[in-house]
Amino acid sequence: MMNKINKPPIAVVMISLNEGHNMEKVLQNISGWAQEIFLLDSFSTDDTIDIALKYGVHVAQHNFNGFGDQWNFALNNLPITCPWVMKLDPDEIITDNLKNSIEGLILNSNCDGINIERRLWFMGTILPVTQIILRLWKTGSCKFTDVEVNEHPLVSGNIECADGYLEHHDSPNLDHWIVKQNNYTTTEAVNQFNKGNLAVPSKLFGSKLARRMWIKEIFWKVPGRYVLLFLYHYLILGAWKSGKIGWIWSRLRVDVYRYWGYKKIEMDMTGKVIKKISAQKGEWDERVKLYK
Repeated sequence: MMNKINKPPIAVVMISLNEGHNMEKVLQNISGWAQEIFLLDSFSTDDTIDIALKYGVHVAQHNFNGFGDQWNFALNNLPITCPWVMKLDPDEIITDNLKNSIEGLILNSNCDGINIERRLWFMGTILPVTQIILRLWKTGSCKFTDVEVNEHPLVSGNIECADGYLEHHDSPNLDHWIVKQNNYTTTEAVNQFNKGNLAVPSKLFGSKLARRMWIKEIFWKVPGRYVLLFLYHYLILGAWKSGKIGWIWSRLRVDVYRYWGYKKIEMDMTGKVIKKISAQKGEWDERVKLYK
């Protein structure tokens, strides 16, 4: 691992499958900052591992069985020694303001977890769309919801919010974005068809996550839902401020839910579960540890 002198006591953990297009940028962003960097890879066929090893990242491989499962496996099995863990996706960049704020909270506050504000980039443009997400916690205190997609970290105790942005560069181009959303909508539709579990039980007057699950559950019963969804993204979230790109993003967000709904209708009609197109996977890279 890298020299830990003068670095905050944070282990950054990422998971990957064919993220070579992002690895150089994300590792340049964190390699001089975090004490430990871990990557749990799902048998990439591109140069993901080559780039990670070049930066001294601790890389291991494990078969992917869902996002919740993969994150729980990473937290339970990687040799993390730092007292704090940060979840980071390869398409995210930590701004200097956010780094400074995180360091201050770790050193000077009594928090058990840290929320951050993530800002979305789309088609190379910043959208005025942000979300508050939990991304740091004391080592050993977090468990992810056991779902295949849209996993959520669960941490008890005092949660504080850091200043600054986590920049989310969502896909290098629209072709990549559409492929990713196709896989996402298939996973969600299959889970709905199989009456799979939500991240947490839905409850209107429960936690923020429980309310989110309640909305997710009733969405499909709301008349005019696609129009309302567009207006939510375009007007309430403020995507209109980004002009044409904001309009395109808002329309595409509605399309994501349409494809999800249409796939569920197809399965209801045929009684057959859609088989997701398998992601391109390679073999074990013998330079890194394999977890079975």
